[in-house]
Parts: sequence; C-alpha cells; structure tokens
Amino acid sequence: MTVTTSEHRQRIARLAEQLRTLPPDAPVRLAKRTSNLFRTRAKTPAPGLDVSGFQHVLDVDPQRRVADVEGMVTYEKLVDATLPHGLMPLVVPQLKTITLGGAVSGVGIESSSFRNGAPHESVLEMDLLTGDGQLITVSPTNEHSDLFYGFPNSYGTLGYALRLRIELEPVKPYVHLRHVRHTDAKRFFEEFAQQCDSGEVDFVDGTVFGRDELYLTLGTFADEAAYTSDYTKLEIYYRSVQRRTEDFLTIRDYLWRWDTDWFWCSRAFGVQRRWVRRLLPRRLLRSDVYWKVVDFERRYRVMARIDRRRGRPEQEAVVQDIEVPVQRAHEFLDFFHREIPISPVWVCPLRQRDPKVSWPLYQFDPKQLYVNFGFWSTVDLAPGEVDGTHNRFIERTVEDLDGRKSLYSTSYYEEDDFWRLYNGDVYWPLKKQYDPNGRLLDLYAKCVGKR
Repeated sequence: MTVTTSEHRQRIARLAEQLRTLPPDAPVRLAKRTSNLFRTRAKTPAPGLDVSGFQHVLDVDPQRRVADVEGMVTYEKLVDATLPHGLMPLVVPQLKTITLGGAVSGVGIESSSFRNGAPHESVLEMDLLTGDGQLITVSPTNEHSDLFYGFPNSYGTLGYALRLRIELEPVKPYVHLRHVRHTDAKRFFEEFAQQCDSGEVDFVDGTVFGRDELYLTLGTFADEAAYTSDYTKLEIYYRSVQRRTEDFLTIRDYLWRWDTDWFWCSRAFGVQRRWVRRLLPRRLLRSDVYWKVVDFERRYRVMARIDRRRGRPEQEAVVQDIEVPVQRAHEFLDFFHREIPISPVWVCPLRQRDPKVSWPLYQFDPKQLYVNFGFWSTVDLAPGEVDGTHNRFIERTVEDLDGRKSLYSTSYYEEDDFWRLYNGDVYWPLKKQYDPNGRLLDLYAKCVGKR
C-alpha cells in the first residue's frame, strides 16, 4: 500500500525531533524490531531512533519503471506493490523480510545478479540521515556523490537510508526452471559461466549437495505454464531440485522459493517432516519465524546446554556468504568439501552491472564474473579448537582466492587486514565528513569488534 508524500515528511519531522532530543555527544543507533544479521551485536545503553514507521512504498511509476520506497520497507511489501504493474526490483534478495535499506547498505544478491549486479546498482538516489544529524539527498551526480558510491557495504555506519528511488524491470507471469545435474565441479562452473554469458536465461543459481551432486538451475520468464508447483506448504523447493529436471513457478513464488524453508535451514526445527507441515499454517512457514527461534537460542542457549549435558562436542556457527572469481570457484568448493562439513551449499553468480562504476567499500573486478557461496549451519569443534576456527580458515582461503566476504555475519579479521580488504582509505574520509563526532560505530567496530 502506497502512502502520501506528506505522511512521509511527517515521519521525517518526528525522527528529526527524536534526534534533537539526544545529547550532541550521544551515540546513535536504530531501534529495529527485526534483523537479518547473524553477527553478535553488543548491547548498548544508547537510545534508539524509532524508524519502524519508514516501511512504506511511496510510489510506483510503471511508465518510468521506478519506485520511491522508504528504507525499512521489506522486499515482500515492495514486490507486492510492483508485481501488479508487471514489474519487479532488478534484484530481489531471497528472504521476505530483508529491507531495501539493509540490502543497499549491505550487499544483497540473487539469481538475477549475473545481469543486474547487487541491489545498490539499481538505486537512482537516496535520502540519508547522516551521523551528524543532516538529512541529505545523495545521487551519482550531486555534491554528495562520494557518499552515494560509498554507502553500499557501510552497514549504517555512515548514515541511514530513509527513502530510496530504484529502477524496476518488467516480468512475465511465470518462470520456467531447468535443473541440470553435474558430477564434476570444474565442468559445473564452466557451464555456470557459459549460461551467464549466453543471454538466453533470466535467472541462474545452483545447489551443491556433495562433490558429485551439483545442480545448475536456469530460469527463464514465461507467458504461459503447463502447470505450477507450490512450495509454500507440503512440498520443499530444494528437494525438488534433486527430483525434477523441469518446473514452473509463478513469478511471485519464484522470488520467494527459498523463504518457506529458509533455503534448507528449516530442517533444524523439524518442520520438513510432512506431518508437521500439515499442521502448521503457511504464515508460520517463513524465514522470519525461524529467525525468531534462532534469536531465542542465541540469547538463552537452551539447546547448547542440553547438548553439553549429553556430552556432544561444542559447535561453531558457520553462517557466511563469500564470493570468488568463477575461474577459482572449483578450488574453493574443493577446500570447503575437505574442511567444512556443511551441505547443501547455495551458489549464485554476481557480476557488476556497469563496469565503469566504482563501489569502493566492496570492490570487484568490474569485468569479472564471481560466484557467491552461501552456507549456513554449525560444525563440531575438535578438542582444542576454539570458536571461530573454521570461520577464520574460510576468511584466509577466500582472500587467497582473490575473493570477498559479506559482513552480515561473524568476522574475525585483524583491524589492519580489515581496512585493507574493505578500503579504509576511502571509508575514513567519508566517516570524518558525514559523521565527524563518531556518533555511529565505525565499520570495523560494528562488523568485527572484539572477539
């Protein structure tokens, strides 16, 4: 549901008033009810700015194919507003409650990213609340263009997005899927790259179940469908990848194909059992519901205490997304199979949309196709191993392969290494210009901190 511009201005005025009531040297944070971050956040007595009202689609212009959206709007709401016009955001991250502002200040990705890049690459302008309390509009061509290009991967340490104008692209009613099995990783990634370069498909991703069981999923927009599958209740999407060679989904169900089971993480909660799924309403088969269970466990460690009493080994959470060049993807996967006992693994292609543009806080070779690997589980710690052992090993390997790691989850970099990898030479001048009093945490303090 869209709202009027005047209502949006009223929310901005209330937020500005909140900010004015804070002491000038008081740190600032957002008061948010939900999050898709998986790193530990330190508890702080700092007052929170209430941005919960900034969750509306302000306008969808089907002729210009643009939308004006508040920063806390979820992609679920955004998609519901654009699909009736036959349009979608250029990249729709896979979980319904990811917010547009979060995907832009972080680095989002999905199966259209081989042709459309990351969500920030379709942003035309933003209204940002900066650390020094200013509300400014940033765009590629105005006086704040440095902040426009430096905002992605800043994770709210340079400011908060209150409004974003984004490009949209046309869709068709259905997506035709083909699941192509491979038994050799090197050949798998060769075809992966070929399909991304072919211009014949609209979506590309893959699922790796083991060394000799890799599936390349190719999606193409379709005007008609012989049938449509439903993976929002009894059936499980990722299992269909193993069992079917062809499938059809509505465009909406395709965009949210991973959300019902949080990829495959729902199995940890027992909800992949058919009798459980029969009992549960669809509104509980969602990633945000599972997230609440995970957050409860992280806070109170109930299952961890039970496992300890049963004599089970200590476990380390390995919840990461990383990117490496496609030519080296088979090397990373070989390392992963050898050292990190997690399966399945999601793979997704990413290539910068415009090779002439520089996004300095998360730089890639602009002409290079990268492969994102997503893996989200726990692994046993051997006697003598400390928490973080596997995550540190992954970080070193990714760097050795000329890759990058997303910062939404736990990180263990030493500070000098962190700023070398995430371009402190560009970050700190922006920080001093737009948050001169350091009211917002800096990027290292927020994403790594003391471990």
